[in-house]
Amino acid sequence: MTTPEPTVLTRDCVATTVPYGESVVLDAGGEVHIVQQLGGSITVRTEFGLLLRIDGHDADALGLDAPTAVAHAVDGDFDIDQVNAVLDTIYDPEIPISILELGLVYRCEAIELEDGRRRVEIDMTMTAPGCGMGDVLSGDATRAVEALPGVDEVEVTLVWDPPWSMHRISEAARLQLGLL
Repeated sequence: MTTPEPTVLTRDCVATTVPYGESVVLDAGGEVHIVQQLGGSITVRTEFGLLLRIDGHDADALGLDAPTAVAHAVDGDFDIDQVNAVLDTIYDPEIPISILELGLVYRCEAIELEDGRRRVEIDMTMTAPGCGMGDVLSGDATRAVEALPGVDEVEVTLVWDPPWSMHRISEAARLQLGLL
């Protein structure tokens, strides 16, 4: 979805370099091309080819409306399917596929604690051990799951064993990427 015409930043905003995960400030008046706007973030490319991820709450700096929260049918009761649904709204900033469809989530389990509270434990990985986006995407997962009813704690652990491979990508995502 790369925009043919550059977008001019209307104000300074914080961005994260992809795939390094370093925080930078984009200056007002700078030009970027929007690569994708999925989930709660926007990926842009600078004139030098650098990919950057901008959080949705800074969409106005690009002249865009902030992404609306994805509606989920929640009736106040906890449901593990709701956890998977919100994880499916978190997108890899380089590939327009959710972390769930990419196979980055290895384990997602609800644990009833002795005091009656509930912790959701998530083991996830990145496509490569050197990917700096691990903290960013695990933070996105934590915030999304914490917002669900009946979730008292969220623990996201980055794991590297087994190593991620393209075989973990869902069939639907492979089709979307032209890998089938």
